[in-house]
Amino acid sequence: MRFTVFGATGGIGREVVRQALGAGHEVTAVVRDPAGLGVTGEGLEVVRADLTDPRPLRAAVAGRHAVLSGLGARRRKDAGVAARLTRTVLTALEAEGVRRLLVVSAAPVGPAAEDDGALDRALRSLVSAALKDVYADLREMESELARSATDWTVVRPPRLQNKPLTGSYRTAVGGFPPRGRFIGRADVAHAMLAMVTNTGTVKQGVGVAY
Repeated sequence: MRFTVFGATGGIGREVVRQALGAGHEVTAVVRDPAGLGVTGEGLEVVRADLTDPRPLRAAVAGRHAVLSGLGARRRKDAGVAARLTRTVLTALEAEGVRRLLVVSAAPVGPAAEDDGALDRALRSLVSAALKDVYADLREMESELARSATDWTVVRPPRLQNKPLTGSYRTAVGGFPPRGRFIGRADVAHAMLAMVTNTGTVKQGVGVAY
């Protein structure tokens, strides 16, 4: 398959690129600074772009089977970038008729697990308060996706860790796995790639956690 990855120099985006190449797919990585990618391989194309204008992105997404995005704020002061940059990506996709789009959001943006205990509810409340602006940005991003013509999927992980790929995690379409507090970035990337062809995740938020 042919994929385009936005946010390819971030922890999840880089793993998406690495794993997709390892599986034999063709990947276009859209980055601001190619030196930050750190991934090479047959089938990789690197496109330099700052995502301020959708027009240069059209060639990067044209004819792709799916687009995967790890765009988002890396620090609290960056709140606002997820919705703004995703809006640019959506414009490019819709101009080229590319429909499949998977993006990373965050667990507190979606519904809590129905049978979470008091500790998990308290942790969720504290994190939501501490990162209020970041999650408001992600909610706006999700609203933009819902209004779009794409076949989107929003992947909502909890606290991210730098851990090796395990391939062993839980997912919940339209919800969140109970007591799911952590997941490695490599496993989020693995889940996203697995969802590309999963029609049950189209126009859905999917919680993913260990």
